[in-house]
Amino acid sequence: MKINEINKKVNLQLVGLDGNAYALMGAFQRQARREKWTPEEIKTVLDECQSGDYDHLLQTLMTVCESTAEIEN
Repeated sequence: MKINEINKKVNLQLVGLDGNAYALMGAFQRQARREKWTPEEIKTVLDECQSGDYDHLLQTLMTVCESTAEIEN
Protein backbone atom coordinates (compact mmCIF):
# COMPACT_ATOMS: atom_id res chain seq x y z
CA MET A 1 0.00 0.00 0.00
CA LYS A 2 1.19 3.51 -0.80
CA ILE A 3 0.42 6.73 1.05
CA ASN A 4 -1.55 8.13 -1.90
CA GLU A 5 -3.89 5.11 -1.74
CA ILE A 6 -5.18 6.19 1.70
CA ASN A 7 -8.20 8.36 1.04
CA LYS A 8 -9.13 9.34 4.56
CA LYS A 9 -8.08 11.75 7.26
CA VAL A 10 -7.45 11.38 10.98
CA ASN A 11 -9.12 13.96 13.22
CA LEU A 12 -5.92 15.34 14.76
CA GLN A 13 -4.74 18.92 15.13
CA LEU A 14 -0.96 18.94 14.83
CA VAL A 15 -0.57 22.56 15.97
CA GLY A 16 0.12 22.68 19.68
CA LEU A 17 1.46 19.13 19.95
CA ASP A 18 4.99 18.35 21.12
CA GLY A 19 7.15 18.89 18.02
CA ASN A 20 9.27 15.80 18.66
CA ALA A 21 9.04 13.45 15.67
CA TYR A 22 8.26 10.41 17.81
CA ALA A 23 5.59 12.29 19.76
CA LEU A 24 3.91 13.38 16.52
CA MET A 25 3.96 9.89 15.05
CA GLY A 26 2.66 8.47 18.34
CA ALA A 27 -0.22 10.97 18.43
CA PHE A 28 -1.11 10.06 14.85
CA GLN A 29 -0.94 6.33 15.58
CA ARG A 30 -3.15 6.56 18.69
CA GLN A 31 -5.79 8.64 16.91
CA ALA A 32 -5.74 6.45 13.80
CA ARG A 33 -6.34 3.38 15.99
CA ARG A 34 -9.27 5.16 17.71
CA GLU A 35 -10.72 5.87 14.27
CA LYS A 36 -10.40 2.21 13.22
CA TRP A 37 -7.64 2.59 10.64
CA THR A 38 -6.16 -0.75 9.64
CA PRO A 39 -2.69 -1.64 10.90
CA GLU A 40 -1.51 -1.62 7.27
CA GLU A 41 -2.76 1.96 6.74
CA ILE A 42 -1.06 3.14 9.92
CA LYS A 43 2.20 1.38 9.03
CA THR A 44 2.13 2.92 5.55
CA VAL A 45 1.88 6.43 6.99
CA LEU A 46 4.55 5.83 9.65
CA ASP A 47 6.94 4.26 7.12
CA GLU A 48 6.46 7.28 4.84
CA CYS A 49 7.08 9.63 7.78
CA GLN A 50 10.40 7.94 8.44
CA SER A 51 11.52 7.85 4.81
CA GLY A 52 12.79 11.43 4.81
CA ASP A 53 13.78 14.32 7.02
CA TYR A 54 11.71 16.14 9.66
CA ASP A 55 10.05 18.38 7.06
CA HIS A 56 8.99 15.29 5.11
CA LEU A 57 7.50 13.83 8.30
CA LEU A 58 5.46 17.00 8.86
CA GLN A 59 4.28 17.13 5.25
CA THR A 60 3.23 13.48 5.40
CA LEU A 61 1.26 13.96 8.61
CA MET A 62 -0.39 17.11 7.25
CA THR A 63 -1.72 15.08 4.30
CA VAL A 64 -3.47 12.57 6.57
CA CYS A 65 -4.46 14.76 9.53
CA GLU A 66 -7.27 17.27 9.71
CA SER A 67 -8.85 18.68 12.84
CA THR A 68 -12.62 18.80 13.29
CA ALA A 69 -12.36 22.58 13.66
CA GLU A 70 -10.81 22.80 10.18
CA ILE A 71 -13.52 20.56 8.71
CA GLU A 72 -16.33 22.68 10.20
CA ASN A 73 -14.97 25.96 8.79
